[in-house]
Amino acid sequence: MNDTKDSLGTVFIIDDDEPMRDSLALMLSLLGYRSASFASAEAFLSAFQDKWTGCVVADLKLPGKSGIELQAELKARGSQLPFVIITAHGGVSSARTAFQADAVDFLEKPFDEADLRAAIDKGLKRESERVGRAAADSEDLAKLAKLTNREREVLEQAGKGLHAKEIARVLGISPRTVEVHKASLMGKLGARNVAELVRFALIAGKRS
Repeated sequence: MNDTKDSLGTVFIIDDDEPMRDSLALMLSLLGYRSASFASAEAFLSAFQDKWTGCVVADLKLPGKSGIELQAELKARGSQLPFVIITAHGGVSSARTAFQADAVDFLEKPFDEADLRAAIDKGLKRESERVGRAAADSEDLAKLAKLTNREREVLEQAGKGLHAKEIARVLGISPRTVEVHKASLMGKLGARNVAELVRFALIAGKRS
């Protein structure tokens, strides 16, 4: 198994054609991808967990919800799993709908293995970047949670571009005390400069 591909998440195959599912699963396994197969959108949704990461390869025509309807359902649930739509009955309208919902690719059967692999790699790369951003956001929020109320007040004013004397007047404290709080902020947040304090102030403002 290729550890790099494996670490990016699972390729979820959703197709009601069992030979196609088995063929795709075997191909992906030989290429070093981890996969999981489902015969319908409903079967996938029944098992789906918010923490799942990876890429979905879904047939357009399925019993019950179509691949595009599944894409819309997951999006409505807040999932950002990237989608590759495959179909033997494609059309411009379906392709447009899939891409408007931010599908990675729309492949018509029979497709080249290289094209599917390229689409999956693109989807997994997108997912890896999203997971990385989410981890960074979580780390920033954990840092902000360690601030005292006064440090948060100083951060808010610093985020507005106010200098120490101006912050002191607004908060009714001495400029020296402001500098002490700013030094503490820089340490707790791991901020290297005022610009990074502004970034944290904006994040804190969105969470308040």
